[in-house]
Amino acid sequence: MQWVGVDVGGTFTDVVVYDEAGGTLDVGKSPTSPADPTVGLLNALTKLKVDLAGTGRVVHGTTIGTNAVLERTGAPVWLLTTRGFRDTLEIGRTNRTILYDMRAQKPAPLVPRTRVVEIDERVTFDGTVLRPLREDDVRAALARVRESANGARAALVVSFLHSYAWPAHEDTAARIAAEMLPGWFISTSADVLPELREYERCSTAALNAYIGPKVGGYLTALTRALADRDYRGKVFITTSSGGIVPAEVAARYPVHTVLSGPAGGVAAAVNLGRLTGQRNLITYDMGGTSTDVCLIEDLEPALTTEQHIAGLPNRTPQIEINSIGAGGGSVAWLDAGGALRVGPRSAGADPGPACYGRGGVEATITDANVVLGRAGTDVPLAGEIELDAERARQALARLGAGLPEVGDVAALADGVVRLAVARMVSAIKEISIARGHDPRDFALVAYGGAGPMHAALLADELDMTRVIVPPAPGNFSAFGSLISDLRRDYVRTRLLRTRGGGDAAVERLYAGLEREARADLGAEGVAPSAITLVRMLGMRYVGQSWELLVRWPDEMSDGTLAALEAAFHRAHEQRYGHATAREAEVVSLRLTAVGAVAKPTPPRWTVTGTPAQAERVRREVSFDRERQRVAVYRRERLPGGTPLSGPAIIEEMGATTVIPPGWSATVGPWGELVLTRQSP
Repeated sequence: MQWVGVDVGGTFTDVVVYDEAGGTLDVGKSPTSPADPTVGLLNALTKLKVDLAGTGRVVHGTTIGTNAVLERTGAPVWLLTTRGFRDTLEIGRTNRTILYDMRAQKPAPLVPRTRVVEIDERVTFDGTVLRPLREDDVRAALARVRESANGARAALVVSFLHSYAWPAHEDTAARIAAEMLPGWFISTSADVLPELREYERCSTAALNAYIGPKVGGYLTALTRALADRDYRGKVFITTSSGGIVPAEVAARYPVHTVLSGPAGGVAAAVNLGRLTGQRNLITYDMGGTSTDVCLIEDLEPALTTEQHIAGLPNRTPQIEINSIGAGGGSVAWLDAGGALRVGPRSAGADPGPACYGRGGVEATITDANVVLGRAGTDVPLAGEIELDAERARQALARLGAGLPEVGDVAALADGVVRLAVARMVSAIKEISIARGHDPRDFALVAYGGAGPMHAALLADELDMTRVIVPPAPGNFSAFGSLISDLRRDYVRTRLLRTRGGGDAAVERLYAGLEREARADLGAEGVAPSAITLVRMLGMRYVGQSWELLVRWPDEMSDGTLAALEAAFHRAHEQRYGHATAREAEVVSLRLTAVGAVAKPTPPRWTVTGTPAQAERVRREVSFDRERQRVAVYRRERLPGGTPLSGPAIIEEMGATTVIPPGWSATVGPWGELVLTRQSP
C-alpha cells in the first residue's frame, strides 16, 4: 500500500510517496500549472510512476484559496446582515499604527456595499431574540440578490448580529437561500466562526464564501482526476492548524486552508525535532514565491486566531506562521528613488526567473544565485528545467543599468541576496525577539527549494549556531502533510468571570464539545482509542478588549475557574512580561480533537565512505564578493557522521545547500544535514 503527500506551491508541485511494505520514501517535483493546478500534480505522479489503484491515502496541501484572496480572483459575494449593520465590513477596525498616515488605505472589503442586504431581525449578546426573523423578509431580500446576480451562480454569506449566541436566524436564512439560489456557495458566520466580534466573524465568513466556489471546484476536479486514474480512497486536505480533513470538509470550510502548505512543513519540522531530540526550532520555508517562518517551542508550534490575509482578519485557528513575499522567484527592482528592492512580486512558475529560459526577463533571487555560482546550471532543476547563466547575467545587467555605482553584475547579485536575507531575518525577528524569544536558543530548520541555499546566511545575521536541513527539503511540506493527523477545532463563546462560581458551566460546555468531536471523528472512521482531546481557552483580564489563548493545564485535576485564572496569569507573564492580581474572565472555550493516523517512518541514513566519493564537480562560487573554487557534493552519497568544512555546495533533487566559509556540515542519523557555525 502506498501513501501520497502533495504540496502545490506557486512555482513547483511537490510529491512524496511512501511505500508501506518496503518502508521507502520517493520524492518528485513538477512545475505548477497556474491555470490548472491538477496538471502539475498529475505530471509529478506520472514521473514517479505512482500506482493510484494501490494507494491508500492522498493528502494535499494547497494554496488555491490563499492565492484567490491575494490576487482578488474569488467569487462575487452577497451578504445578508442585520438591519443597521450594513457597513460592518466597510468600517472594520481602527489601526492605530497607521492612524496618522495620510497615504494609508484599508483593503477593500470582499463584499462591496452594493451587495449587502439588510434584514430586520435582532438578537442580544446572550441569545435573547428582540426582533424575530420573518421568512417573507428573507425571501424578498434573496429575490433582490438573485436579480442582481443576473442568473449567475455566486456566493452568499449570512452574518447576523450575535449569531454565535443564537444561530437559528442564520440557519433559517441559509435554508431559504439553498431553495432560492441553487448551486450557490452559502456560508453562515455562526457555522464558520461561532465567536463574538461581529466584524471579525463577518470577515472570516466572507473569506470562506469568497474562496468557496474556487476551492470547491478545484477539489471536485482533483477528486475526479484521481478517480480517473483508479484512485478509490479519500482525498485529505491540510488545514492551517496543522491537521488534515477530508476534502468535502475542506470544501465546506475552505477558509481553514489558507495556510495549508506552510502548516504541513511545520508538522514535518515537529516530527524531525522529535527524531533528533531538538525541541526548540525556528522553521524557515523558502519556496519559489514566498518565505514562511514559524517558532516551535518544546515541539509545540504557537497557535493563534489573530491572523490576517491581505489585510483581512481570518479568525480561524491556525499555526502562527509569518509569511513574506520573498522566494526564489521574487523580482529585484528599483523604486521611485532608485533604491534596490526585492519582492514581494514574483516571477512565479510562468514565465519564472530569467534563467529558466521561459520568457522571463526580470532579475530574481534565483538569477542572483546563478550568477554567484551557488545555484548550478549543469543539472536540470526538478529534472526538467535547464538553468541559463547567461540569461541570468543579462537580467541583472539590465537591472544594474539603473545602479551604475554598484559596479559589476556579481556585486549586484550579492546585493540582491543580502537584501532578501535582510527581509527574511526581519520576519524571524517578528516571531522570536518581538515575542520575548532569543533566536540563539533555537535551531533553524531550513527547507523549501531555496531555504537551504540561504539558511546559513540568515543564521549568521541572527547569531544562531545550528541549522538543520531535512532530507528532501524541497518536498518537506508534502512529507508533513503525509504525517499529519486528522484534526477538528471547535469553539464556543461564553463570558465567565473566574471568580463568579461558574465551574459547572465550563465542564458542561466542554462535555458538549467533546461529544460533538468524538462523533465527528468517529464518522471518519477514527477509533475512540485514537482520539486525543486538547482544551484551550480564550482569556483576558476583566476590562481588556482582547484575549490570550491559554492551554488547559495538564496538572489541573479539576476545572475550577480559580485554577484557570492562575494559568492565565502565567500565560500573560510569559507573553507580556507582567501579570496583575486583577480578576480574569473566560471569553471562549476551544477544543482540538486529534484523530491519530498511521504515519511513515523515515529510514535511517546508512551511506558510508568518504566525502571525496560524494564530490561531483568543482566550480567558481562567490562568497563576500570573492570567487573561490568550491567542491560540489551529491547529498545522497555523503556518509553519515563525517564533518564537511565550508565553503562547499551540497546538491540534491529540488534543493541546494550552501555551506559558507566558517560553517561545517555533518549528516545525522536520519539523513538530516546539521550545519554548525565554527568558533572564530
